Amino acid sequence: MSQSDTLKQRLLDQARQRRQQRPAGDAPSARAAGAGVDERFTRFDRHPGYQQLKLMREGGQRLGIPDPFFKVHEGTAGATTTIGGRECINFASYNYLGLAHHPKVIQAGIEALERYGSSVSASRPVSGERPIHHELERAIAETYEVEDAVVFVSGHATNVSTLGYLLGPKDLVLHDEYIHNSTLVGAQLSGARRMSFAHNDPAALEALLARHRGQFERVLVVIEGLYSMDGDAPDLKRFVETKQRHQAWLMVDEAHSFAVMGDTGLGLREHCQVASTDVDIWMGTLSKTMSGCGGYIAGCRELVEMLRYFAPGFLYSVGMPAQVAAPSLAALAVMKEEPQRLRDLHTISGYFLEQAKARGFDIGDSIGVAVVPIIVGSSVLAAGLSDALLKHDINVQPILHPAVPEKSARLRFFLNCEHTREQIDRTLDALQTEWQARTEQASSK
Repeated sequence: MSQSDTLKQRLLDQARQRRQQRPAGDAPSARAAGAGVDERFTRFDRHPGYQQLKLMREGGQRLGIPDPFFKVHEGTAGATTTIGGRECINFASYNYLGLAHHPKVIQAGIEALERYGSSVSASRPVSGERPIHHELERAIAETYEVEDAVVFVSGHATNVSTLGYLLGPKDLVLHDEYIHNSTLVGAQLSGARRMSFAHNDPAALEALLARHRGQFERVLVVIEGLYSMDGDAPDLKRFVETKQRHQAWLMVDEAHSFAVMGDTGLGLREHCQVASTDVDIWMGTLSKTMSGCGGYIAGCRELVEMLRYFAPGFLYSVGMPAQVAAPSLAALAVMKEEPQRLRDLHTISGYFLEQAKARGFDIGDSIGVAVVPIIVGSSVLAAGLSDALLKHDINVQPILHPAVPEKSARLRFFLNCEHTREQIDRTLDALQTEWQARTEQASSK
């Protein structure tokens, strides 16, 4: 058995042991009598999570693969970035339209910082409200052609808090099997029943709704606009038709699709030619193309007003700093003023997809817009290829088990409108060379 197979087996055995562990029946009385508590429950270094992390690191060291995470970027991360003093071609950032370093976006942040200070110093309902918050929310609502919008200080917390507030134990959340962790945590917080359906499969959703809709009060269907692991998108029209038939709410997480999909960057609704009001809840993040940090919910006025007054992640969090809100507002304006950026992104993304296919790489079901995975089928191989490419001054992150099934471990490429064809060719040639070398090395053993 190879070292990588041994590591995988140890991780599986460890997970199986955790599932089988049960607290002793007399544990409460033993503790009450002053007996010692097993150190597994008193020490962080005995926590299952740390044990798993330790095992993964040890395995990486034995295989000669350094930790691929927490690389330090020493400047703006766009089509290129600086890591360890070396300029690298960069495929690991969400700066799709290159707006995070746009002069107008940066200047907007500087002016907001000078005017409002570094923090609004309170939650917005108390005394943290600033004009820039209203300007940003109004611009988002107008872009989506809905009544209102509200911004949260965290994209993850946007979903957690929205689902956690809107739903309860008598409700049901139906979500795509590949949905983001923030939706899963929000559903768990709400106490609602949760079920997943096959990826991008409206027929599977239809079957679940036909079977279960009558057992619950509110039902929320959650899908994404562009799935960041696979670079594919749902058929929004069919999901709208399905949710309407069964009188459910539909929420679309546009973290990666807004400003990226559609001829003018209006996201999944433009890509699929669906009216914005056919979707009940639009969610998105400010940390991708909009060059800030945080998230938003857009929809009808009643939805947004409820969240402003009652959603815990909004009500009990400090208001978004003005120097974070202002760049997002400026980025939204620049996106509309400079449409060539989006056209360039679509062109270079399509070129990457085309060239990856031509070299025989498995790109799954990616539609070739901003996100293209190359599936390698092994976490060890994905981590090794990522490390090898970095030695070629190419930065791309591996996606490993358990984030994806082991057989679909991958390198995930985020494209930027400023990437060039020469950079794409150089990257794919290097990947092909390194992969072939590892394949030959493995076959010679």
